Amino acid sequence: MSTQMCSKVVVLALRSVCCHTHSSRPCIRAVLAPKVPSGPCVLMPQRRAYSDARSSAPSSLERTSPSSTLTQRNLSALQSRPVSRYESMYDAENVPQVKPTIAVRHYIFDPALAELVTQHLGPDLETAIFECNPGPGVLTRTLLNAGAQRLVALENDKGYLPYLQELEGRLDGQLEVVNCNFWRLDPLIGGNMKPSVMTADKLFTDLGISEANWTDDLPVKVFSILPQVQERATLLKLVYSLFERVSVYRYGRIELFLFMTESEYLKMMAKPGDIMRYRNFSVLCQMAFDVKLLHKEPWESFVMSKPSLTLKKTRKVPDQLCLVHLSPRADLFSTGLNPNNASTLFVMVKQVMAVRKAKLINKLNQWFPDGGSKLLSEMGMSEDIMTGHVFPDEYRRLFEIIEKTSEFKDSWIYKDIMRTQRN
Repeated sequence: MSTQMCSKVVVLALRSVCCHTHSSRPCIRAVLAPKVPSGPCVLMPQRRAYSDARSSAPSSLERTSPSSTLTQRNLSALQSRPVSRYESMYDAENVPQVKPTIAVRHYIFDPALAELVTQHLGPDLETAIFECNPGPGVLTRTLLNAGAQRLVALENDKGYLPYLQELEGRLDGQLEVVNCNFWRLDPLIGGNMKPSVMTADKLFTDLGISEANWTDDLPVKVFSILPQVQERATLLKLVYSLFERVSVYRYGRIELFLFMTESEYLKMMAKPGDIMRYRNFSVLCQMAFDVKLLHKEPWESFVMSKPSLTLKKTRKVPDQLCLVHLSPRADLFSTGLNPNNASTLFVMVKQVMAVRKAKLINKLNQWFPDGGSKLLSEMGMSEDIMTGHVFPDEYRRLFEIIEKTSEFKDSWIYKDIMRTQRN
């Protein structure tokens, strides 16, 4: 106890000296810190280091200095000049103290990392940006000062809402705060949803964002640190929504900028023949998105809520997180695939890729009775090819050929899918 008291005295002494030395600057606690419920606080990251991201991944990006192309602007309703690095730095004392949420959360705490993310979201900052679970708002402030014209903070943790809402009230409409969880929009469940569940339709309608054609300009950019629990299932739900043009994808080709574990990124971008990593998840994501690796960041750079549960929930702490850009392919629905039959393709890929060492011809015969050999011949593929050696675009072409035939409509698999969709 005495050691803790001594540490607090030293911290307070240093803080008072710091405030005296920078007397011309407003104290960050006075400017930013809201009155929020007391409780356990998120932890300060112990170290900060960038990786050079040079690996077997398709692309990489080393740490760079802040881009000179990002337009700096004043937050007129907040203060008379952009926030400096000193003022945007948070320490453990200045982070709003909240009660931990049920799920393990990760937050951007370091302004340098926030600046790097802002560079990748730019240079066009006039498009609406959804920031999912901003927490203490380090990236929020960085985006606003870089010129973001419309930033929507989707915060599910009510402990952080007072802070974000106070910031919203001190601006001129550039920031909108919504209490919801982006990853829980439109849950794939039967029956009536609870009134408290936020839907994409309500969110976009309240924000005044209308539906767009698939080939129109990108209407929204979404930034999120992907939830570490059920990471792959979360992405598959998103891909399913994209294929059916439902949920957020009713409103156009929503761009995603996601921090995800490196292991999941490598599975997403695995190539045919990589039996350990290549799976239906890889096929569906590569079919749906243009994927680009932007940056790799050490795990320790992020602040974690409930760190004691991390090992229990994720089993293994990854070495680093990957910032990945997922841009829906503009040509996805240009050659026969459409929202009415895309869900059938989704099911076909999951069923065929369940066993990656199985012969493709045997799987095709289930979907196209006794026609597997004919299909492979038309595609110029060997009859001995295994399901785990077929490229995503080849699966798409196979489906588009199958879907046009009467034999497929008579197959038990097709009838079973139609019955499931009706129910």
